[in-house]
Amino acid sequence: MSEKKMNSSRRGHLKSLMLAIAKDLLEKEAADLITEKAAFIAENCPAPVLSGGLPELQEMLKKLAQTIDKVDEDRYDSEAKVKKTDKEIEDLRMKVVEIQGIKKPALKKVRMSADAMLAALLGTKHKASMDFRANLKEVKKEVKEEEEVSDWHKNVDEQSGMDGRKKKFQSAKITKLVLVFKTTEDTE
Repeated sequence: MSEKKMNSSRRGHLKSLMLAIAKDLLEKEAADLITEKAAFIAENCPAPVLSGGLPELQEMLKKLAQTIDKVDEDRYDSEAKVKKTDKEIEDLRMKVVEIQGIKKPALKKVRMSADAMLAALLGTKHKASMDFRANLKEVKKEVKEEEEVSDWHKNVDEQSGMDGRKKKFQSAKITKLVLVFKTTEDTE
């Protein structure tokens, strides 16, 4: 069959039929729900017997109090389990975040001149221009004079014992004499 366009009156009629059928189904579902509820209450909650005396009523109240306490304990236990599982879920989420790490965005390489950087940092108020290369200091390499490295065994052997101390004393005495001699020559 070829597809023909449906005129508006036919479309409105079909729409009203569908709404009527849906309304009937909803009413039937509501009635079924009411009958199921009544059957459940009749099965699990028998009608209270109020024809007895005071002791029977007190016994019934004690039973009701016990069932209420039991229901409250079950509710508390279930709430504790829910809180515990919620905490475990949150801990697992935190571990997942730690494992994945924080994703850093890829940075783009930006080429800027020194003047453009200064303008960006200082703003338009300050107009400063610097040639950073001109301000760099030149570092001169200093040549270190290295002392002659002699055999340290000989120095230790020479300075050990009384002979070594005597040599030190004599060398110190000689340097003092040389200094005194030079100063006397300078004054004359």
